[in-house]
Amino acid sequence: MTSLYATAENRPTIERDVVVIGAGPAGMMAAYTLKKAGKSVAVLEARPRVGGRTWNGKVQDASGKEHFIEIGGQWISPDQTRLIDLVEELGLTTFSRYREGQNVYVAPDGTRHTYSGDQLPVSDTTATEIDKLIDLLNTKVTEMDVTQPWAMPDAAQLDAISFRDWLKQHSDDQEAIDNVSIYIASGMLTKPAHTFSALQAILMAASAGSFSNLVDEDFILDKRVVGGMQSVSLKMAEYLGDDVYLSSPVRQLDWATTDPETADALNNVAADVRNGVVDDGAPAEVTAYSDTVIVQAKTAVLAVPPNLYHRIQYVPPLPREQMVAHQHISMGLVIKVHAVYETPFWRDKGLSGTGFGGGRMVQEVYDNTNYGPNLVDDHDAENPHGTLVSFISDVHAETMWALPAKERKQRILAELAAYLGDEALEPIAFFLSDMAAEEWTRGAYATSYDLGGLSRWGHLQNRPTGSIYYACSDIAAEGYQHVDGAIRQGELVAGRILERLQ
Repeated sequence: MTSLYATAENRPTIERDVVVIGAGPAGMMAAYTLKKAGKSVAVLEARPRVGGRTWNGKVQDASGKEHFIEIGGQWISPDQTRLIDLVEELGLTTFSRYREGQNVYVAPDGTRHTYSGDQLPVSDTTATEIDKLIDLLNTKVTEMDVTQPWAMPDAAQLDAISFRDWLKQHSDDQEAIDNVSIYIASGMLTKPAHTFSALQAILMAASAGSFSNLVDEDFILDKRVVGGMQSVSLKMAEYLGDDVYLSSPVRQLDWATTDPETADALNNVAADVRNGVVDDGAPAEVTAYSDTVIVQAKTAVLAVPPNLYHRIQYVPPLPREQMVAHQHISMGLVIKVHAVYETPFWRDKGLSGTGFGGGRMVQEVYDNTNYGPNLVDDHDAENPHGTLVSFISDVHAETMWALPAKERKQRILAELAAYLGDEALEPIAFFLSDMAAEEWTRGAYATSYDLGGLSRWGHLQNRPTGSIYYACSDIAAEGYQHVDGAIRQGELVAGRILERLQ
């Protein structure tokens, strides 16, 4: 088959052992690991930067002063040991999230309560129901092998029922259901709890070690990287040097030789791989055509989220099972809200800046004040300006984007004020992360399957397709949907490729 891009001019052709498509943490880790092992690599990235869904940014206040924000992923939890080790290896440091003082809980009736510890200030009945649901989820986690969740004895049944309906099977306390589902639905998958399965929810918990770990914000939102999480990818990019090609979206990937017997001359159908690839996973020559360079390599790493796989034309087309599976994977939707204040006023009130409200438009808020040198500051201390971060997920995010900017800002700040007081209405700088509008992301935080998809197609997501290997946080076991998962996936795939090439 003739490549549509083979005759394009003004692009050099280079040869490498491996071409990596995508310069997020997974792609950078794959390339970093391969190059350290002596293999030649080329990383092709569509954006004009590395880092993928990690992104160090800035926002200006009315006076023109710039403030540092992390537009994308940012937190590290204690179980994310591979990321922790890599941060140290790259010479980066971390700092702890501020969490001193009382937390705030806004009940379904709008009443505001302060509390400490990990027990929400709810009625004894609701507290008992919350504990029951958490214990049930923890039990299910112990029954799952996180590397193959589809192999659970009751995987098909759990995958056929939505997380919301599954919780309702075990409790009729709506407040308890809202306050448990928040940690998976709006907190992680960023989809309504009726749109993804109980199996998908259990995987999310299992990837973090337990559901209790997800509930414990002091655990799951423990530390941040000084200078921002994107610094991890930036440091690896320094090592890779000229092997990273930015603003180079891959338009086509030639990856296999077709079996002539698959052709259907009677119906004028060309030979393809509809019946699968012989010796699936074996290295073969590939050619990646990007906007700036053509790379011929022995194998490829596709290190982009699954919802973007279709942005590349594959020659020949991918096998039918892959193409069908990819149609049942989608991103969630979330707005990450950054509000910068003259000072962290909530601390003067004895508040930690942490707030929860199951079912509300803004269901969680945290102190996100910066520490140490970054794009804006060069001092090794906490920034004097206080920063809050909060999240608006799924249908609530759609509602907010439909509003005029002024009304949207007022509605969001009113939500913050419900937690922390009227001072929250007057930030000096305000920014909304909109990853769904990013052409090379199209959502956040990560992808998940439709009902029934994980048990049906999950076994395909990490299986190479011919010479194409897959690596991203969306298909990780440990660290699923987190930077740690992306790092693990990049390293795992690099190891498999090294075995093949040797």
